[in-house]
Amino acid sequence: MTTEECPMPLAVSQAGAGLCEDYGPSQGDDIIEEVGPDDAASDLSTLVVPFPELAPVVFFCLKQTTCPRNWCIRMRISIMVILLNCVTLGMYQPCENIDCTSDRCQILQAFDAFIYIFFALEMVVKMVALGIFGRRCYLGDTWNRLDFFIVMAGMVEYSLDLQNINLSAIRTVRVLRPLKAINRVPSMRILVNLLLDTLPMLGNVLLLCFFVFFIFGIIGVQLWAGLLRNRFQTKIDPSGISPPVPYYQPEEDDERPFICSLAQDNGIMSCTDVPTRREGGTECCLDKEDVFVSAMGLCVNWNQYYTRCFTGNSNPHKGAINFDNIGYAWIVIFQVITLEGWVEIMYYVMDAHSFYNFIYFIFLIIVSLAGLKPPCQQT
Repeated sequence: MTTEECPMPLAVSQAGAGLCEDYGPSQGDDIIEEVGPDDAASDLSTLVVPFPELAPVVFFCLKQTTCPRNWCIRMRISIMVILLNCVTLGMYQPCENIDCTSDRCQILQAFDAFIYIFFALEMVVKMVALGIFGRRCYLGDTWNRLDFFIVMAGMVEYSLDLQNINLSAIRTVRVLRPLKAINRVPSMRILVNLLLDTLPMLGNVLLLCFFVFFIFGIIGVQLWAGLLRNRFQTKIDPSGISPPVPYYQPEEDDERPFICSLAQDNGIMSCTDVPTRREGGTECCLDKEDVFVSAMGLCVNWNQYYTRCFTGNSNPHKGAINFDNIGYAWIVIFQVITLEGWVEIMYYVMDAHSFYNFIYFIFLIIVSLAGLKPPCQQT
């Protein structure tokens, strides 16, 4: 075979190599040039790299065959360090010893410092091996960026401790350290990526949830705004003798108010439903006029004077359950569709407004079960 018949070898030039650039078959803008048969052996020997998918040069000077980049370091203890971090985070008790003067707290701090140093060294090793910037470099991977954020947050935390600045918001980043295990276990990483890929598919489900919440929230606000504040109160007595509390409250349970129905509504609770007052297991039978001449073992039935229903007191459960505005209505709707305590809320509304309000709650549950869960299962 003559020289003209021999195929000309190809070489990839390294012009324009930066901190970390991709080379190999996947690089779209490689510069291809022909070389002569006399220089083929020398050029190919200088351009062949052990890992073509990685950048040939990082930090402007470290090639794939240059120490320490060519060292083979296996981070086999990464999972053990992550598990140790989970144990130390679970044993940390910030409220028990704020100044961290006990032996237990100091030991945990020593472990935390060791774990942080290990994660920082691991990050540096990966940066040396892969480079920093680029599609296939360290910061080109999403999970590596999470590791970088955790290490940088730890650096800020330790720098603030040296200056005696307590910023608890930075300390909360510690809880993200166990997420580093996702990048170490391939099967777990695949599952998490699948879950993240399905999030955009939930857009239609969230839109349906918004319409359900909005429609039922408007209905609740229009019908029952302020009604859960209704309480039985007493009339103003010229004699100045009045019950010990301004409105009736069941003695056995302070969290469950006795909600009444206004005159224009058709609720279940009326003034005749207020039970007789009991003291020491005995029913009170005296009137308020006998308060000063009550006999031994007898008491005044103050509950008989709660005869008027007024609006103005707090809502049930420390003000969390009400339909006064669309925001609180959404909270109530969310609790109803979770089927947690929805019967009690329904009874509150029925007591204040109408017996037939149960239709609203039954229909809301049917819509939530039949309309919201199947799209989630389909997604």
